[in-house]
Amino acid sequence: MHITLVTVGSTGDIWPYVALGIGLKRAGHHVRLATHAHFAPLVQERGLEFSPVEGDPRQVVESDRGQAWLNTGEDPLAFARHMAEVMRPTMSRALGDYWKACQAADVVIYSILGWLAAHHIVEKLQIPGIAAYLQPMTPTGEFPAPVSLALPRLGRSYNRLTYLAGEQVYWMFFRRSLNQARKEVLDLPPLGLRAPFARIRRQRLPLIYGYSPAVVPRPPDWPPWIHVTGYWFLDRPSYWEAPSDLVDFLQSGPPPVYVGFGSMRTQEVGKVTAVVLDALARSGQRGIISSGWGGICPADLPDYAWAVESVPHDWLFPQTAAVVHHAGAGTTAAGLRAGVPTVSVPFFGDQHFWARRVHALGAGPRPIPLRRLSADRLAEAIRVSVSSSRIRASSGDLGRRLRTEDGVGGAVEAIEEYLTGASSQGS
Repeated sequence: MHITLVTVGSTGDIWPYVALGIGLKRAGHHVRLATHAHFAPLVQERGLEFSPVEGDPRQVVESDRGQAWLNTGEDPLAFARHMAEVMRPTMSRALGDYWKACQAADVVIYSILGWLAAHHIVEKLQIPGIAAYLQPMTPTGEFPAPVSLALPRLGRSYNRLTYLAGEQVYWMFFRRSLNQARKEVLDLPPLGLRAPFARIRRQRLPLIYGYSPAVVPRPPDWPPWIHVTGYWFLDRPSYWEAPSDLVDFLQSGPPPVYVGFGSMRTQEVGKVTAVVLDALARSGQRGIISSGWGGICPADLPDYAWAVESVPHDWLFPQTAAVVHHAGAGTTAAGLRAGVPTVSVPFFGDQHFWARRVHALGAGPRPIPLRRLSADRLAEAIRVSVSSSRIRASSGDLGRRLRTEDGVGGAVEAIEEYLTGASSQGS
């Protein structure tokens, strides 16, 4: 069967779908992954067909619009509005690229941002579309939506309302540009004022969640066609070799603390770097600082710190005393699987949700939102993380559980079960 995977975003939004694509290919399917050209080498070296799509996520986060988006913190309205402003200029061109990528597909599997294109394409092609998300987006009374004001004391009704209201808010910001793209690219009629998500749920199509039920338990009020499979980890390739100077640093002293904020970029790079180095010094810890896209690392470092640009998390994290990061879904998953304590410094969006989950699971201290980051707070969080027997035990237990899960296998099984049933009904 020909399957097209549609995803949008930075590294953490792409790697899980490469892992899922590999699993589907091993199960005998022809898999094409459509995303930004920046990720073509990654996709192709893992043996998947690649289809390029308009947009460069790194340029986005470095732009004025991207910086305004990153600075929205925990404000869900501002997050949605700025996300729409970031994506609006390329909407029609990106939809055209995704349309080309989905030709000859029997089914389209899409990420949460990939929905912006995939929903309309499967409507035009009259083929199944399967949602495969990294964040829980199905309404539930158990907890609020990942991008919402987390006010748990307001109870189940409020929790469920955050999803329904959030869907309508996003639709308000995206509807005009999506309808324009539908007309220009697919010659489809416009969609109305009401968000289409409730109608999609009534179709009872499978929805696959690529995170662990040990991290976010499956709510009992979800219907049976929703699957929480475990994380879709993409581990380092077999040919990868660690830099010898990094290995020497790791072996020259006690396990260091990893600090990195992935694709997040701040306008105060120098200030954040100084805070990180000061916090490491105050806590008496060695550190490995990953510059990522944010470039937080200076040219000259003290002898207790080492700089890297990008190192596979599955290799590095188990060798650390703790990990400090932005609480993106993928980096959070890697840190938890490694079984080491996590210090979360969320910037925006669903990062606050994952940061709260880490703390609730006992795998790290209270999160430090970027706007409250200081050397004192970070140093104290690091000290607590490396010295607390409770946090270290909880992290270790959770890591052992995650290492036994086969999230990709569970996702492939759920997808094939649906496709087999759909094929039987159609024959």
